[in-house]
Amino acid sequence: MSDRLPAPVRKVGDTFKSFTPGQKAVTVAALLALLIGGYFFATWASKPSYSPLFSNLSTKDASAIVESLDKSGTAYELANGGSTILVPQDQVNNLRLQLSGEGLPGDADTGYSLLDQQGITTSDFMQHTNYQRALEGELANTIKAIDGVEAATVHLVMPQKDVFADDQNKTTASVLVQTSPSEPLSGDQVQSIVHLVASSVEGLDPTQVTVAGADGKILSTGGGAAIGGSGSDSGSDSATVQFQTRLNNSLQAMLDSVVGPGHSVVTTTAELDFDTVETNTEKFTSDPSVAALSESISREAYNGNGNGQGGVLGPDNIQVPNGTTNTAGTGQYENSNTVRNNAVDKTTETRNSAPGSIKRLSVAVLLDATTAGAVNQADVQQLVSAAAGIDATRGDTIAVSAMAFDTSAATAAKDALAASVAADTTAKQTSLIRTAAMALVVLLLMFIAWRWSRKQKKRKSLTTAELKHLEEMQAALEAQRLAELNAAIPSAAIEANASFQELEERQREIEQMVEDQPEEMAALLRGWLGAGR
Repeated sequence: MSDRLPAPVRKVGDTFKSFTPGQKAVTVAALLALLIGGYFFATWASKPSYSPLFSNLSTKDASAIVESLDKSGTAYELANGGSTILVPQDQVNNLRLQLSGEGLPGDADTGYSLLDQQGITTSDFMQHTNYQRALEGELANTIKAIDGVEAATVHLVMPQKDVFADDQNKTTASVLVQTSPSEPLSGDQVQSIVHLVASSVEGLDPTQVTVAGADGKILSTGGGAAIGGSGSDSGSDSATVQFQTRLNNSLQAMLDSVVGPGHSVVTTTAELDFDTVETNTEKFTSDPSVAALSESISREAYNGNGNGQGGVLGPDNIQVPNGTTNTAGTGQYENSNTVRNNAVDKTTETRNSAPGSIKRLSVAVLLDATTAGAVNQADVQQLVSAAAGIDATRGDTIAVSAMAFDTSAATAAKDALAASVAADTTAKQTSLIRTAAMALVVLLLMFIAWRWSRKQKKRKSLTTAELKHLEEMQAALEAQRLAELNAAIPSAAIEANASFQELEERQREIEQMVEDQPEEMAALLRGWLGAGR
Protein backbone atom coordinates (compact mmCIF):
# COMPACT_ATOMS: atom_id res chain seq x y z
CA MET A 1 0.00 0.00 0.00
CA SER A 2 2.80 2.40 0.85
CA ASP A 3 4.43 1.74 -2.53
CA ARG A 4 1.51 3.48 -4.25
CA LEU A 5 2.20 6.77 -2.45
CA PRO A 6 4.27 9.46 -4.18
CA ALA A 7 7.98 9.52 -3.53
CA PRO A 8 7.94 12.79 -1.47
CA VAL A 9 5.20 11.41 0.78
CA ARG A 10 7.09 8.14 1.28
CA LYS A 11 10.24 10.09 2.06
CA VAL A 12 8.43 12.16 4.68
CA GLY A 13 6.93 9.01 6.19
CA ASP A 14 10.29 7.28 6.34
CA THR A 15 11.85 10.35 7.95
CA PHE A 16 9.07 10.48 10.57
CA LYS A 17 9.52 6.76 11.30
CA SER A 18 13.22 7.33 11.92
CA PHE A 19 12.47 9.88 14.64
CA THR A 20 12.77 9.02 18.30
CA PRO A 21 9.57 9.05 20.43
CA GLY A 22 10.47 12.47 21.81
CA GLN A 23 11.05 13.87 18.33
CA LYS A 24 7.75 12.42 17.15
CA ALA A 25 5.89 14.05 20.05
CA VAL A 26 7.52 17.42 19.39
CA THR A 27 6.71 17.16 15.67
CA VAL A 28 3.06 16.29 16.30
CA ALA A 29 2.72 19.15 18.84
CA ALA A 30 4.27 21.62 16.39
CA LEU A 31 1.88 20.52 13.62
CA LEU A 32 -1.14 20.87 15.92
CA ALA A 33 0.00 24.34 17.06
CA LEU A 34 0.50 25.37 13.44
CA LEU A 35 -2.97 24.15 12.46
CA ILE A 36 -4.70 25.85 15.42
CA GLY A 37 -2.82 29.13 14.86
CA GLY A 38 -3.66 29.05 11.17
CA TYR A 39 -7.35 28.52 11.97
CA PHE A 40 -7.49 31.48 14.34
CA PHE A 41 -5.53 33.66 11.93
CA ALA A 42 -7.86 32.79 9.07
CA THR A 43 -10.86 33.55 11.28
CA TRP A 44 -9.41 36.91 12.29
CA ALA A 45 -8.45 37.79 8.72
CA SER A 46 -11.91 36.94 7.40
CA LYS A 47 -13.67 39.06 10.07
CA PRO A 48 -14.83 42.39 8.58
CA SER A 49 -13.53 45.72 9.88
CA TYR A 50 -16.16 47.63 11.87
CA SER A 51 -16.64 51.42 11.90
CA PRO A 52 -19.04 53.62 13.89
CA LEU A 53 -22.41 54.09 12.24
CA PHE A 54 -23.76 56.54 14.85
CA SER A 55 -22.36 57.74 18.17
CA ASN A 56 -23.84 59.34 21.30
CA LEU A 57 -27.28 57.91 20.58
CA SER A 58 -30.14 58.04 23.01
CA THR A 59 -31.65 54.79 24.25
CA LYS A 60 -34.74 55.24 22.07
CA ASP A 61 -32.77 55.91 18.87
CA ALA A 62 -30.32 53.06 19.54
CA SER A 63 -33.19 50.61 20.06
CA ALA A 64 -34.88 51.68 16.82
CA ILE A 65 -31.65 51.43 14.81
CA VAL A 66 -30.82 47.98 16.22
CA GLU A 67 -34.31 46.78 15.36
CA SER A 68 -33.92 48.02 11.78
CA LEU A 69 -30.52 46.32 11.44
CA ASP A 70 -31.93 43.05 12.76
CA LYS A 71 -34.72 43.15 10.18
CA SER A 72 -32.25 43.70 7.35
CA GLY A 73 -29.87 41.00 8.67
CA THR A 74 -26.92 43.37 8.96
CA ALA A 75 -24.11 42.44 11.35
CA TYR A 76 -23.41 45.05 14.03
CA GLU A 77 -21.69 45.57 17.36
CA LEU A 78 -22.53 47.83 20.32
CA ALA A 79 -19.99 49.98 22.18
CA ASN A 80 -19.95 52.69 24.89
CA GLY A 81 -22.87 51.17 26.75
CA GLY A 82 -25.03 50.91 23.63
CA SER A 83 -24.70 54.57 22.61
CA THR A 84 -22.38 53.71 19.70
CA ILE A 85 -23.30 51.23 16.93
CA LEU A 86 -20.54 49.65 14.80
CA VAL A 87 -21.19 48.10 11.39
CA PRO A 88 -18.90 46.72 8.63
CA GLN A 89 -16.86 49.54 7.18
CA ASP A 90 -17.97 48.95 3.59
CA GLN A 91 -21.66 49.31 4.56
CA VAL A 92 -21.51 52.53 6.60
CA ASN A 93 -22.58 54.97 3.89
CA ASN A 94 -25.39 52.77 2.54
CA LEU A 95 -26.78 52.11 6.01
CA ARG A 96 -26.72 55.81 6.91
CA LEU A 97 -28.74 56.66 3.80
CA GLN A 98 -31.15 53.80 4.47
CA LEU A 99 -31.72 54.76 8.11
CA SER A 100 -32.02 58.44 7.21
CA GLY A 101 -34.87 57.52 4.90
CA GLU A 102 -36.54 55.80 7.86
CA GLY A 103 -36.19 58.92 10.00
CA LEU A 104 -33.42 57.51 12.19
CA PRO A 105 -31.91 58.70 14.36
CA GLY A 106 -34.71 60.88 15.72
CA ASP A 107 -32.26 63.61 16.78
CA ALA A 108 -32.04 64.62 13.13
CA ASP A 109 -35.29 66.57 13.63
CA THR A 110 -33.81 68.90 16.23
CA GLY A 111 -31.83 71.15 13.88
CA TYR A 112 -32.83 73.48 11.08
CA SER A 113 -34.94 70.68 9.62
CA LEU A 114 -37.65 71.78 12.06
CA LEU A 115 -38.16 74.88 9.95
CA ASP A 116 -39.13 72.72 6.97
CA GLN A 117 -42.23 71.53 8.85
CA GLN A 118 -43.80 74.99 9.16
CA GLY A 119 -46.88 75.84 7.21
CA ILE A 120 -48.56 79.05 6.16
CA THR A 121 -50.88 78.87 9.16
CA THR A 122 -48.05 78.80 11.71
CA SER A 123 -48.33 81.62 14.24
CA ASP A 124 -45.55 84.05 15.06
CA PHE A 125 -45.10 82.43 18.45
CA MET A 126 -44.63 78.97 16.91
CA GLN A 127 -42.21 80.36 14.34
CA HIS A 128 -40.14 81.97 17.07
CA THR A 129 -40.25 78.78 19.17
CA ASN A 130 -39.28 76.52 16.26
CA TYR A 131 -36.41 78.83 15.33
CA GLN A 132 -35.17 78.72 18.91
CA ARG A 133 -35.42 74.90 19.02
CA ALA A 134 -33.62 74.60 15.68
CA LEU A 135 -30.83 76.89 16.86
CA GLU A 136 -30.47 74.95 20.10
CA GLY A 137 -30.24 71.65 18.21
CA GLU A 138 -27.64 72.94 15.76
CA LEU A 139 -25.51 74.33 18.58
CA ALA A 140 -25.73 71.04 20.50
CA ASN A 141 -24.62 69.07 17.43
CA THR A 142 -21.74 71.49 16.86
CA ILE A 143 -20.55 71.24 20.47
CA LYS A 144 -20.61 67.43 20.25
CA ALA A 145 -17.96 67.65 17.54
CA ILE A 146 -15.43 69.01 20.08
CA ASP A 147 -12.97 66.38 21.34
CA GLY A 148 -13.94 65.09 24.75
CA VAL A 149 -17.64 66.05 24.54
CA GLU A 150 -19.88 63.00 24.51
CA ALA A 151 -23.25 64.79 24.74
CA ALA A 152 -24.44 68.39 24.88
CA THR A 153 -27.68 70.28 25.51
CA VAL A 154 -28.20 73.99 24.81
CA HIS A 155 -30.98 76.19 26.20
CA LEU A 156 -31.53 79.72 24.89
CA VAL A 157 -33.60 82.54 26.32
CA MET A 158 -34.38 84.92 23.45
CA PRO A 159 -36.85 87.67 24.47
CA GLN A 160 -38.96 89.05 21.68
CA LYS A 161 -38.16 92.60 20.65
CA ASP A 162 -40.63 95.32 21.64
CA VAL A 163 -40.38 98.59 19.75
CA PHE A 164 -42.28 100.47 22.47
CA ALA A 165 -39.97 99.41 25.33
CA ASP A 166 -36.92 101.42 26.30
CA ASP A 167 -35.09 98.58 28.05
CA GLN A 168 -34.82 95.17 26.40
CA ASN A 169 -34.07 91.96 28.29
CA LYS A 170 -30.73 90.41 27.37
CA THR A 171 -30.40 87.12 25.54
CA THR A 172 -28.90 84.38 27.73
CA ALA A 173 -27.78 80.80 27.16
CA SER A 174 -26.92 77.75 29.24
CA VAL A 175 -24.95 74.73 28.02
CA LEU A 176 -24.84 71.32 29.66
CA VAL A 177 -21.99 69.06 28.47
CA GLN A 178 -21.15 65.46 29.31
CA THR A 179 -17.51 64.41 29.11
CA SER A 180 -15.46 61.38 29.97
CA PRO A 181 -14.59 61.21 33.70
CA SER A 182 -10.95 60.56 32.85
CA GLU A 183 -10.67 63.44 30.33
CA PRO A 184 -12.37 66.63 31.59
CA LEU A 185 -12.57 69.71 29.42
CA SER A 186 -9.72 72.20 29.65
CA GLY A 187 -10.20 75.92 30.23
CA ASP A 188 -9.54 76.68 26.56
CA GLN A 189 -12.19 74.21 25.44
CA VAL A 190 -14.74 75.73 27.84
CA GLN A 191 -14.00 79.22 26.52
CA SER A 192 -14.32 77.95 22.94
CA ILE A 193 -17.82 76.64 23.78
CA VAL A 194 -18.75 79.99 25.36
CA HIS A 195 -17.62 82.05 22.36
CA LEU A 196 -19.04 79.54 19.88
CA VAL A 197 -22.51 79.88 21.40
CA ALA A 198 -22.22 83.67 21.78
CA SER A 199 -21.14 84.13 18.17
CA SER A 200 -23.99 81.98 16.85
CA VAL A 201 -26.85 83.82 18.55
CA GLU A 202 -27.74 87.38 17.66
CA GLY A 203 -27.35 89.80 20.54
CA LEU A 204 -25.80 87.24 22.90
CA ASP A 205 -22.84 88.44 24.94
CA PRO A 206 -20.20 85.88 26.07
CA THR A 207 -20.74 87.04 29.65
CA GLN A 208 -24.33 85.77 29.44
CA VAL A 209 -23.36 82.16 28.67
CA THR A 210 -23.18 79.57 31.46
CA VAL A 211 -21.50 76.19 30.90
CA ALA A 212 -22.03 73.33 33.34
CA GLY A 213 -20.91 69.72 33.41
CA ALA A 214 -23.10 66.67 33.71
CA ASP A 215 -21.66 66.09 37.19
CA GLY A 216 -23.11 69.42 38.37
CA LYS A 217 -19.88 71.43 38.36
CA ILE A 218 -19.89 74.93 36.92
CA LEU A 219 -17.34 75.24 34.12
CA SER A 220 -18.04 78.87 33.19
CA THR A 221 -20.25 81.32 35.08
CA GLY A 222 -22.67 83.70 33.50
CA GLY A 223 -20.43 86.61 34.46
CA GLY A 224 -17.86 85.47 31.91
CA ALA A 225 -15.29 84.17 34.41
CA ALA A 226 -13.60 80.98 33.23
CA ILE A 227 -13.48 78.36 35.92
CA GLY A 228 -11.52 75.71 34.03
CA GLY A 229 -12.19 72.18 33.02
CA SER A 230 -12.19 70.67 36.50
CA GLY A 231 -14.34 73.39 38.06
CA SER A 232 -11.99 73.60 41.03
CA ASP A 233 -10.99 77.27 40.95
CA SER A 234 -12.26 80.51 39.53
CA GLY A 235 -10.70 82.43 36.69
CA SER A 236 -9.29 85.09 39.02
CA ASP A 237 -7.69 82.48 41.27
CA SER A 238 -6.22 80.68 38.28
CA ALA A 239 -4.76 83.92 36.91
CA THR A 240 -3.29 84.75 40.32
CA VAL A 241 -1.69 81.32 40.63
CA GLN A 242 -0.25 81.55 37.14
CA PHE A 243 1.22 85.01 37.86
CA GLN A 244 2.77 83.86 41.15
CA THR A 245 4.17 80.70 39.55
CA ARG A 246 5.74 82.64 36.68
CA LEU A 247 7.26 85.17 39.08
CA ASN A 248 8.55 82.44 41.42
CA ASN A 249 10.22 80.61 38.55
CA SER A 250 12.00 83.70 37.27
CA LEU A 251 13.22 84.73 40.72
CA GLN A 252 14.27 81.17 41.60
CA ALA A 253 16.31 80.90 38.39
CA MET A 254 18.15 84.09 39.32
CA LEU A 255 18.85 82.91 42.88
CA ASP A 256 20.08 79.51 41.67
CA SER A 257 22.72 81.32 39.65
CA VAL A 258 23.87 83.14 42.81
CA VAL A 259 23.81 80.48 45.56
CA GLY A 260 23.38 77.32 43.53
CA PRO A 261 20.36 75.05 43.01
CA GLY A 262 18.68 73.81 46.16
CA HIS A 263 20.17 76.50 48.42
CA SER A 264 17.41 79.11 48.16
CA VAL A 265 13.62 79.34 48.32
CA VAL A 266 11.49 82.21 47.02
CA THR A 267 7.77 82.69 47.60
CA THR A 268 5.57 85.46 46.22
CA THR A 269 2.06 86.45 47.23
CA ALA A 270 0.24 88.70 44.79
CA GLU A 271 -3.05 90.51 45.18
CA LEU A 272 -4.45 91.33 41.76
CA ASP A 273 -7.23 93.73 40.91
CA PHE A 274 -9.84 92.16 38.64
CA ASP A 275 -12.24 95.11 38.63
CA THR A 276 -12.97 96.64 35.24
CA VAL A 277 -12.83 100.46 35.53
CA GLU A 278 -14.17 102.84 32.88
CA THR A 279 -13.15 106.53 33.19
CA ASN A 280 -14.73 109.37 31.15
CA THR A 281 -12.85 112.72 31.10
CA GLU A 282 -13.77 116.03 29.41
CA LYS A 283 -11.24 118.92 29.19
CA PHE A 284 -11.89 122.50 28.02
CA THR A 285 -8.91 124.67 27.08
CA SER A 286 -8.68 128.22 25.63
CA ASP A 287 -5.68 129.85 23.97
CA PRO A 288 -5.70 133.71 24.05
CA SER A 289 -3.19 133.91 21.23
CA VAL A 290 -5.68 132.39 18.83
CA ALA A 291 -7.91 134.90 17.00
CA ALA A 292 -11.54 135.08 18.13
CA LEU A 293 -14.14 133.25 16.14
CA SER A 294 -16.52 136.28 16.21
CA GLU A 295 -16.25 139.86 17.63
CA SER A 296 -18.85 142.75 17.99
CA ILE A 297 -17.91 146.32 19.24
CA SER A 298 -20.50 149.16 19.79
CA ARG A 299 -19.40 152.70 21.02
CA GLU A 300 -21.42 155.99 21.38
CA ALA A 301 -19.92 159.41 22.47
CA TYR A 302 -21.40 162.99 22.86
CA ASN A 303 -19.57 166.22 23.79
CA GLY A 304 -21.26 169.76 24.28
CA ASN A 305 -19.83 173.43 24.74
CA GLY A 306 -21.49 177.02 25.24
CA ASN A 307 -25.05 178.19 25.75
CA GLY A 308 -27.97 176.67 24.05
CA GLN A 309 -31.21 178.44 23.11
CA GLY A 310 -34.32 176.96 21.80
CA GLY A 311 -38.07 176.94 22.10
CA VAL A 312 -40.48 174.38 23.19
CA LEU A 313 -41.28 171.81 20.60
CA GLY A 314 -44.89 171.73 19.62
CA PRO A 315 -46.80 169.25 17.66
CA ASP A 316 -44.91 167.65 14.82
CA ASN A 317 -41.61 168.86 16.39
CA ILE A 318 -42.25 172.53 15.46
CA GLN A 319 -40.68 175.08 17.76
CA VAL A 320 -43.11 177.43 19.51
CA PRO A 321 -42.04 181.07 18.99
CA ASN A 322 -42.97 182.24 22.44
CA GLY A 323 -41.24 179.47 24.24
CA THR A 324 -37.64 180.06 25.34
CA THR A 325 -35.03 177.80 26.89
CA ASN A 326 -31.76 178.96 28.43
CA THR A 327 -29.03 176.36 28.93
CA ALA A 328 -25.67 177.13 30.37
CA GLY A 329 -22.56 174.92 30.78
CA THR A 330 -20.95 171.95 28.86
CA GLY A 331 -22.51 168.40 28.31
CA GLN A 332 -20.58 164.96 27.78
CA TYR A 333 -21.98 161.43 27.10
CA GLU A 334 -20.18 158.09 26.22
CA ASN A 335 -21.44 154.46 25.83
CA SER A 336 -19.29 151.39 24.87
CA ASN A 337 -20.33 147.67 24.30
CA THR A 338 -17.87 144.87 23.29
CA VAL A 339 -18.71 141.17 22.56
CA ARG A 340 -15.87 138.68 21.71
CA ASN A 341 -16.30 134.86 21.18
CA ASN A 342 -12.98 133.01 21.64
CA ALA A 343 -12.26 129.45 20.35
CA VAL A 344 -12.54 126.74 23.07
CA ASP A 345 -10.95 123.23 22.72
CA LYS A 346 -12.93 120.32 24.13
CA THR A 347 -11.28 116.92 24.77
CA THR A 348 -13.37 113.82 25.68
CA GLU A 349 -11.40 110.74 26.86
CA THR A 350 -12.82 107.32 27.76
CA ARG A 351 -10.37 104.91 29.40
CA ASN A 352 -11.09 101.27 30.30
CA SER A 353 -8.68 99.70 32.78
CA ALA A 354 -8.20 95.99 32.04
CA PRO A 355 -8.50 93.63 35.03
CA GLY A 356 -5.43 91.92 36.41
CA SER A 357 -3.35 94.82 37.63
CA ILE A 358 -1.21 94.36 40.74
CA LYS A 359 -2.66 95.85 43.92
CA ARG A 360 -0.06 94.52 46.31
CA LEU A 361 2.96 92.20 46.11
CA SER A 362 4.89 90.42 48.85
CA VAL A 363 8.15 88.52 48.27
CA ALA A 364 9.97 86.31 50.77
CA VAL A 365 13.47 84.92 50.08
CA LEU A 366 15.15 82.28 52.23
CA LEU A 367 18.86 81.51 51.75
CA ASP A 368 20.81 78.51 53.03
CA ALA A 369 23.19 79.87 55.69
CA THR A 370 25.71 77.06 55.09
CA THR A 371 26.33 78.05 51.48
CA ALA A 372 25.22 81.69 51.34
CA GLY A 373 27.49 83.01 54.10
CA ALA A 374 29.59 85.01 51.66
CA VAL A 375 26.55 86.52 49.91
CA ASN A 376 25.47 90.02 50.90
CA GLN A 377 21.78 89.91 51.81
CA ALA A 378 21.35 93.59 50.96
CA ASP A 379 22.52 92.93 47.40
CA VAL A 380 20.17 89.96 47.13
CA GLN A 381 17.28 92.09 48.38
CA GLN A 382 18.07 94.82 45.87
CA LEU A 383 18.25 92.35 42.98
CA VAL A 384 15.00 90.63 43.92
CA SER A 385 13.25 93.99 44.39
CA ALA A 386 14.29 95.11 40.93
CA ALA A 387 13.36 91.78 39.33
CA ALA A 388 9.94 91.56 41.01
CA GLY A 389 9.08 95.23 40.53
CA ILE A 390 8.60 96.06 44.22
CA ASP A 391 6.84 99.41 44.68
CA ALA A 392 6.92 100.75 48.25
CA THR A 393 4.25 103.37 47.54
CA ARG A 394 1.89 100.56 46.56
CA GLY A 395 2.46 98.77 49.85
CA ASP A 396 4.75 96.01 48.50
CA THR A 397 7.06 94.23 50.94
CA ILE A 398 10.17 92.08 50.60
CA ALA A 399 12.07 90.03 53.18
CA VAL A 400 15.42 88.23 52.78
CA SER A 401 16.71 85.90 55.51
CA ALA A 402 19.50 83.30 55.83
CA MET A 403 18.90 80.10 57.81
CA ALA A 404 20.34 76.60 57.89
CA PHE A 405 18.34 74.22 55.69
CA ASP A 406 17.16 70.85 56.99
CA THR A 407 18.61 68.38 54.48
CA SER A 408 17.60 65.18 56.31
CA ALA A 409 14.64 64.56 54.04
CA ALA A 410 16.72 65.22 50.93
CA THR A 411 19.47 62.92 52.17
CA ALA A 412 16.97 60.19 52.98
CA ALA A 413 15.40 60.56 49.55
CA LYS A 414 18.82 60.45 47.92
CA ASP A 415 19.74 57.30 49.85
CA ALA A 416 16.40 55.72 49.01
CA LEU A 417 16.91 56.58 45.33
CA ALA A 418 20.43 55.10 45.39
CA ALA A 419 19.13 51.96 47.10
CA SER A 420 16.33 51.68 44.54
CA VAL A 421 18.80 52.06 41.67
CA ALA A 422 21.09 49.44 43.23
CA ALA A 423 18.16 47.09 43.75
CA ASP A 424 17.05 47.55 40.15
CA THR A 425 20.61 46.90 38.94
CA THR A 426 20.88 43.77 41.09
CA ALA A 427 17.48 42.57 39.89
CA LYS A 428 18.48 43.12 36.27
CA GLN A 429 21.77 41.29 36.77
CA THR A 430 20.03 38.41 38.56
CA SER A 431 17.45 38.20 35.79
CA LEU A 432 20.20 38.26 33.17
CA ILE A 433 22.19 35.54 34.97
CA ARG A 434 19.05 33.43 35.39
CA THR A 435 18.20 33.83 31.72
CA ALA A 436 21.76 32.98 30.66
CA ALA A 437 21.78 29.91 32.94
CA MET A 438 18.47 28.72 31.54
CA ALA A 439 19.71 29.27 28.00
CA LEU A 440 22.93 27.37 28.81
CA VAL A 441 20.96 24.48 30.32
CA VAL A 442 18.71 24.35 27.27
CA LEU A 443 21.71 24.39 24.92
CA LEU A 444 23.39 21.67 26.98
CA LEU A 445 20.28 19.49 26.89
CA MET A 446 19.97 20.06 23.16
CA PHE A 447 23.62 19.11 22.68
CA ILE A 448 23.20 15.97 24.79
CA ALA A 449 20.07 15.02 22.86
CA TRP A 450 21.86 15.63 19.59
CA ARG A 451 24.84 13.49 20.62
CA TRP A 452 22.58 10.74 21.88
CA SER A 453 20.47 10.73 18.70
CA ARG A 454 23.63 10.66 16.58
CA LYS A 455 25.02 7.70 18.48
CA GLN A 456 21.69 5.93 18.20
CA LYS A 457 21.66 6.59 14.48
CA LYS A 458 25.18 5.24 14.08
CA ARG A 459 24.35 2.17 16.09
CA LYS A 460 21.21 1.56 14.04
CA SER A 461 23.27 1.60 10.85
CA LEU A 462 25.20 -1.54 12.02
CA THR A 463 23.69 -4.97 12.49
CA THR A 464 24.17 -7.10 15.59
CA ALA A 465 26.74 -9.32 13.90
CA GLU A 466 28.62 -6.26 12.65
CA LEU A 467 28.69 -4.72 16.10
CA LYS A 468 29.89 -8.03 17.54
CA HIS A 469 32.63 -8.37 14.92
CA LEU A 470 33.66 -4.73 15.55
CA GLU A 471 33.91 -5.41 19.27
CA GLU A 472 36.02 -8.54 18.53
CA MET A 473 38.32 -6.45 16.34
CA GLN A 474 38.69 -3.86 19.08
CA ALA A 475 39.43 -6.63 21.62
CA ALA A 476 42.01 -8.11 19.23
CA LEU A 477 43.64 -4.78 18.76
CA GLU A 478 43.80 -4.27 22.49
CA ALA A 479 45.30 -7.79 22.96
CA GLN A 480 47.84 -7.09 20.24
CA ARG A 481 48.70 -3.80 21.90
CA LEU A 482 49.23 -5.53 25.24
CA ALA A 483 51.40 -8.19 23.60
CA GLU A 484 53.49 -5.60 21.86
CA LEU A 485 53.87 -3.74 25.12
CA ASN A 486 55.00 -6.88 26.93
CA ALA A 487 57.45 -7.70 24.17
CA ALA A 488 58.84 -4.22 24.25
CA ILE A 489 59.57 -4.21 27.98
CA PRO A 490 63.29 -5.05 27.61
CA SER A 491 63.66 -2.49 24.85
CA ALA A 492 64.68 1.05 25.33
CA ALA A 493 62.18 3.49 26.80
CA ILE A 494 62.08 5.54 23.66
CA GLU A 495 61.10 2.55 21.46
CA ALA A 496 58.39 1.44 23.92
CA ASN A 497 56.97 4.88 24.06
CA ALA A 498 56.93 5.14 20.26
CA SER A 499 55.20 1.75 19.88
CA PHE A 500 52.60 2.68 22.49
CA GLN A 501 51.87 5.96 20.79
CA GLU A 502 51.52 4.26 17.42
CA LEU A 503 48.94 1.82 18.80
CA GLU A 504 46.93 4.61 20.38
CA GLU A 505 47.03 6.54 17.14
CA ARG A 506 45.63 3.56 15.20
CA GLN A 507 42.92 3.06 17.82
CA ARG A 508 41.85 6.69 17.52
CA GLU A 509 41.80 6.52 13.74
CA ILE A 510 39.53 3.46 13.81
CA GLU A 511 37.15 5.11 16.31
CA GLN A 512 37.10 8.30 14.29
CA MET A 513 36.31 6.38 11.09
CA VAL A 514 33.47 4.56 12.83
CA GLU A 515 31.99 7.88 14.03
CA ASP A 516 32.51 9.86 10.80
CA GLN A 517 31.77 7.16 8.21
CA PRO A 518 29.37 4.63 9.72
CA GLU A 519 27.95 3.61 6.34
CA GLU A 520 31.38 2.89 4.81
CA MET A 521 32.52 0.98 7.90
CA ALA A 522 29.34 -1.07 7.82
CA ALA A 523 29.95 -1.93 4.16
CA LEU A 524 33.58 -2.83 4.97
CA LEU A 525 32.52 -5.15 7.80
CA ARG A 526 29.92 -6.79 5.55
CA GLY A 527 32.69 -7.45 3.04
CA TRP A 528 34.91 -8.97 5.73
CA LEU A 529 32.11 -11.13 7.02
CA GLY A 530 31.30 -12.32 3.49
CA ALA A 531 34.95 -13.12 2.84
CA GLY A 532 35.20 -15.06 6.12
CA ARG A 533 32.40 -17.36 5.10
